Order: sequence, then structure tokens, then C-alpha cells
Amino acid sequence: MANRLAHETSPYLLQHADNPVDWWPWSPEAFEEARRRDVPVLLSVGYSSCHWCHVMAHESFEDQQTAEYLNAHYVSVKVDREERPDVDAVYMEAVQAATGQGGWPMTVILTPDAEPFYFGTYFPPSPRQGMPSFRQVLQGVHQAWDERRDEVTEVAGKIVRDLAGREISYGDDRTPGEEELAQALLGLTREYDPQRGGFGGAPKFPPSMVLEFLLRHHARTGAEGALQMASDTCERMARGGIYDQLGGGFARYSVDRDWVVPHFEKMLYDNALLCRVYAHLWRATGSELARRVALETADFMVRELRTNEGGFASALDADSDDGTGKHVEGAYYVWTPEQLREVLGEQDAELAAQYFGVTEEGTFEEGASVLQLPQQQEGLFDAGKIASVRERLLAARAERSVPGRDDKVVAAWNGLAIAALAETGAYFDRPDLVEAAVATADLLVRLHLDEQARLTRTSKDGHAGANAGVLEDYADVAEGFLALASVTGEGVWLEFAGFLLDHVLVRFADPESGSLYDTAADAEQLIRRPQDPTDNAAPSGWTAAANALLGYAAHTGSEPHRTAAERALGVVKALGPRVPRFIGWGLAAAEAVLDGPREVAIVGPSLDHEGTRTLHRTALLGTAPGAVVAVGAPESDEFPLLMDRPLVGGDPAAYVCRNFTCDAPTTEAERLRAVLSD
Repeated sequence: MANRLAHETSPYLLQHADNPVDWWPWSPEAFEEARRRDVPVLLSVGYSSCHWCHVMAHESFEDQQTAEYLNAHYVSVKVDREERPDVDAVYMEAVQAATGQGGWPMTVILTPDAEPFYFGTYFPPSPRQGMPSFRQVLQGVHQAWDERRDEVTEVAGKIVRDLAGREISYGDDRTPGEEELAQALLGLTREYDPQRGGFGGAPKFPPSMVLEFLLRHHARTGAEGALQMASDTCERMARGGIYDQLGGGFARYSVDRDWVVPHFEKMLYDNALLCRVYAHLWRATGSELARRVALETADFMVRELRTNEGGFASALDADSDDGTGKHVEGAYYVWTPEQLREVLGEQDAELAAQYFGVTEEGTFEEGASVLQLPQQQEGLFDAGKIASVRERLLAARAERSVPGRDDKVVAAWNGLAIAALAETGAYFDRPDLVEAAVATADLLVRLHLDEQARLTRTSKDGHAGANAGVLEDYADVAEGFLALASVTGEGVWLEFAGFLLDHVLVRFADPESGSLYDTAADAEQLIRRPQDPTDNAAPSGWTAAANALLGYAAHTGSEPHRTAAERALGVVKALGPRVPRFIGWGLAAAEAVLDGPREVAIVGPSLDHEGTRTLHRTALLGTAPGAVVAVGAPESDEFPLLMDRPLVGGDPAAYVCRNFTCDAPTTEAERLRAVLSD
């Protein structure tokens, strides 16, 4: 019999709809039920492509006896962290404070007032490696609840008070200057891995937001070391197993320092961010590798993550059927020499093994290898032969059992995808990618925005979810709309970005300090209002908002948006020199402030006019950090930047301003290029 999750839209919650556990979704009714029955709440948080979430579900939540015990002594609440990042953030902070570490699945036991008092992540079905079994935990907590209630509620109250006291040391409301950005660069240099690219040890995550900072820093200062770290890291990732050498797109992270064996799940946000980074690297260097990876990643997103409604699904699972009915991590992606021979024949299999680094002993489990590009000299291989090998392997792989897809559309991550596809499409003359970005933006406006321009966080199968957008949704969607405005010359996207950013100013910003909260002032009240400026897997709402506010201010001259961006960046002044790896998007925004950012207006008879097109493309390819581009006819009211900007001698012209000062207009692309890379 299905439980209460059967009517939810989250694929993760639906995976648990047939559990014998009597799950509730996160709701006031669940806590009322716990109060009525006088039992604690078991909160279990995960997401659909999380390997250990699946393991714990299979071992414990599908087990009849465990379910009966849970149903008798607890109210069980299941949360998809991607739908409710606010709930996840608040209780993850508590788990980390209590245990020193966190992760998913997250298992927290709460009072009926939602105050946490017992914390953990994965619990096995029987005791192992010093960990108690899940049943032991449930029995121990039940006993404490029954026999030592005062102690339990005292602990819960103290934890909530401690969390409330952990306010962010904000720094000040001034933006970081040259000195802080130089210190951040020095900090990154210390943590850089010169042998393998990337930062820190294993597991190694793709540092997409830090790479954006390095590219912008190089563009503004000419610092060669910054460009070197960015391009070497991008090359090592693109040659490693973290990148899908057949189908394009990146896995979540590498379990080793060499980028060889990935954690195979593929997330929309990683691929959107990395697609954009590689496009920007190509823009800075002309690297053929960067061009190929940007386009393959964009194509992967459109081919494998696009939903019927025109949005992008959240993720592909790490696990899939290995052909024996068993769900195994990486089964879809790895190859043995024998499998190569079956598909390619003896001779081509040998070539493929050499090219992709497939060995008899394997680089992964049970003699299988993750495909890489270990050879630096690709010129040694016949390009036509390799293309044919790739094609045949991809076709054979398509016959394998495909990893599951989490089909929910998350507003924030779709905003990142819009920005990546719009820019990649514009740089490489791929109008189909720009069209895909426009279709996604249309879906967000149609389905996720209400009449007051309030955002819904998720949708699935064309139905909006019930959860309100959080700061990252407003900020990343605004960022996507601003990129789309620059690429398409359609001012309506600038207008929509403005609606979203007005919500940021009114509902998410602290009027006193200028700091930003992850949830709106009128959102559901949790035990604490979450607030985290650090960038983790994707930009924090805080730093994403600073970037978008800055871009909008450059387009419109709006003083409140500019001031809000600068005040928000005070936290980067505090954190940039200390933890640069975890505030890369904020550092990138700070680079834009120091550069202006520049405002570029292209006026021409129409976007189809060759002269207009050439200047527009030149402007988009400028590397000046955070530059905004408006394109349209003279006196068009599409963009504020086009006002009072006539043609020059009847020809299309480019106007470039920054810090209230403008260059003379130019009709020459070369001159514009020079001004934008100055």
C-alpha cells in the first residue's frame, strides 16, 4: 500500500512511496501528529541520485520489521534536499555542529516542535565499524524519549539556542579591493595541485566558481598564474574520467586526486557551470579543447537532461543495472578490454584501449576502466578512426540499461543552464542552443512565476511544486535572464530579471547590515533562518545575488541594486583571503566591481545587419569581468543603455562606458575588441 508520499512531485519522495514506513512529507500536519501521539519525529533527508540514500532505503526503509518499529514509535518525515534546501541547510548545520561532519542521507531526530536532539547520516542495518545499527539508534532514542524526556528537551533547546547564536561575522559593507583579491589568489596558489590541476586532495570537486574568478582576475590584471591554474585544471578534468569521454558532460566529483574515477552521478548545476567555464576559457585563449568540451557539455544537457516541457532535469543517477539485474555504480560508463573487443573487433579495440587508457587490470572495480584521454599527443591517432570508434562505443553504450533521471526542474539550476546555453550558443554560432535557453526561460516564466513575480522552486511534468523559491532561485534565474538579454537583444529578459531582483532587495536582504538570507522574510519559519554566503556545489544564493544585482545595475544605472551588490560583497572581503576555494563566485563578482563593470551598447539597424552582428559578437567575446551588453536599434526602448545612442555616420556603432565615463563610440570591431580587453 502506498504511503502519503504517493501524491508528491519529487522523484526522490516518490521512490519511497511504496515503503512500509508510514512517511509524511515535511508539513505542519506531520508535527501536529507527533504532538498528538507524543512521539519524536524522524527526519530523513536525501536526494534521488544519492547512492547511500538508496542503500539505506533498501536496507532499512523497505524492511518490514524496521518500518513497524518506526511506525509505532515515531512520525517519519522524508525530505528531498533539492526541493527544500532551507530545511536541509538548517538541520545540516546542526548535524555538522554536533558530529563534526555531515552528508546524505541525513538522519535527524526532532521533538514535535522541530527541535533536533539526535544526529547522524547513514546507519547500517546491523552494527559495523563502530557504528550502531539503525534499529539500535531507534530503540535507544525511544527509550530516552520515554524515560529521560526532560534531558532530551533540554538538549534540544540548547542546540537551537546555540544555532541561533552562530551569526555570520559579516566583515563590513565595503567590497573587496586589490589587496583582498591578491590575497585570495595567493591562498588558491597554496592549495593548488600543480601535478594534477584542481585544489586540495581527494575527493576532488570541479572548482567551477573558482575558475570563473581566475579567468576574470587574469582578464583584469593580466596575471599569468591565474590563467595557468584555470587552463591546466580544465585540461586535466577534460582528460580525466570525471568527464564522459563518449557522451560529454561531467560527473559530480572524482574520488581520487587524479580525476580518474568519478562519483558517476551527473548533476545539472555542475554541467551548466562547467559548460560556461569552458566557453569562457575558449573566449580567453582560443583553446580547441575548451571549445570541444563546452559544446559537448551543452549537447549532453540538451540531449539527456531536457524535459518534454523545455526545462532541464536535475540529475542522472550514478547507479544502473549492470546487465545481471543488479544496480551497480558506474555500470553504464565503464569498459573492460573484452567489452571493447566485442564492439570494435581486435584491432580497433587495441587502438581504443590505448587512446582511452583502458587496461587489463582496470582503473575501476572488477577489471573495468573509466575512459580517459591519458595521451597528450592526440595527433598520433587518426582522427577519423577515433571518431568512428567513439561513435560505435556510444551506440553500444546506448544499448545498456540507462541510469535513472530525476525529472524535477529546479528553478536555480535551470537559471544556470540558461546562462551557459545562451553564451555557448552565441560564441559558437549554435542558434539551437540559444533557442533551448529561451525555451527554458519561457517555461520558468510560464510555470514558476506568479503574478507578483514570486518564484516556485520546482516543477515536474509541467506541474509547479508547492515549495517557495529560495534566494538562489531568484538570483540564478535573474543571472540566466541577464545573459539571455545580452545574447538575444530582447529587453523583456532584463525586465524579468528586475522583477526577481526587486524581491531580493525587499524580501531577502537585511536592511540594517545588507547581508542576505537564504529564505524570504515571509517564508515558513524554521528553527533558524538559514544564511550561508559560501559557495559549495553551486553558487550560494548570496554571491549569486551579488553578481546578478551588479549586472542589473550596470544595465539600468539603478543605484539601489548597485549598493545592495556592494554591501553583499562585504562578506567576500572577510572570507576571500581566508577561504578563497569556498567563495569563488563572490570573488568573481568582486572582480567585476573593480573593473566597472563595463556597459556596452551596440546600436544598429537590425540584428540581421552584418555590421551590427559583428559588433555584437565582438562585445559578447570581450573578456572584461562582468561586462553587460545591450543590442538594438537606435532609440529602441528595449534597453536603457540604448537611449540617446545614435548610429555613427549611418553605420552600426558600439558605445562603452564604465564608472560614469564613456569612450568615444566606434564602428570598428577591432577597436571595440581592444577597448574590451584593455
